[in-house]
Amino acid sequence: MIAGPPLTDTELPLKLFMRGKVRDTYELGSDRLLMVATDRISAFDHVLPNGIPDRGKVLTQLSIFWFSQTDTFQPNHLVSGMVPDLPPALKNYREELAGRFMIVRKAKRIDFECVVRGYLAGSAWKEYQETQTLAGEKMPPGLRQSEKLAYPTFSPATKAESGHDENITFDQMKKELGDELATKLRDASLELYKYASEFSARRGLILADTKFEFGVVGEDVILIDEVLTPDSSRYWDGATYRVGVTPEAYDKQFVRDWLTRSGWDKESDPPRLPDDVVTQTRLRYLAAYQRLVGKQLFPPKPRNEP
Repeated sequence: MIAGPPLTDTELPLKLFMRGKVRDTYELGSDRLLMVATDRISAFDHVLPNGIPDRGKVLTQLSIFWFSQTDTFQPNHLVSGMVPDLPPALKNYREELAGRFMIVRKAKRIDFECVVRGYLAGSAWKEYQETQTLAGEKMPPGLRQSEKLAYPTFSPATKAESGHDENITFDQMKKELGDELATKLRDASLELYKYASEFSARRGLILADTKFEFGVVGEDVILIDEVLTPDSSRYWDGATYRVGVTPEAYDKQFVRDWLTRSGWDKESDPPRLPDDVVTQTRLRYLAAYQRLVGKQLFPPKPRNEP
């Protein structure tokens, strides 16, 4: 459980189920949860002192968009994101919560992150440089940073409550979960990535990699948490993409890059983000939403005709 500065002012009059780096989750009866995405932002396993305005709304609305796009072939935990469906106890919080909450089914979380990589970037690029492997599997020699892989690769990781998640091999995952469940998670993740990467390409974005989380409700394995957001995915601009460099990104890499340049040791309390970094990061999140969904999250209000 991660304690962070709550950037959505007041605690809600509900039992807190969990506070994460970004989301506060509350109980709604025995089989429902209320997930509220704050504007907090984390990097290098630290919650930063100031957040990104409207970030929580982007993460929530993009998740709702993708859940609705994929529910025909992958069941998920979403019940509603509509304000009228909030419980009566939250009638005074509706304006504050609008756009940044999901009512979801309570599931037993499977404690692995199901990562799919279509391009060589991030920790995968680092692993390849050191060992010429990806998720423990040998890769061809001579690959370059940001290069497209011959085929999307399933690269699971342990789900850590604190500290770094650890990349593992698929064989390790099978030993922990059993062949049947591990294979089901791998196949579901690859199918979701294929759909989303093709969809994103039509909108001019490259989905370089992404991570999914799954849970169990009864006998069913369902998609949970967030999905295909700029926090859980690496989106690149297809028009400016080049192999060998870090492409222009629509995610929080902009924040990570500033923190690295700032000289912060990544161990002590993190520095406050400058206003221009906050502004630029917000614009990247909003641009990701607009390009994927095809409309602005906050459309301009029409001018009153004279």
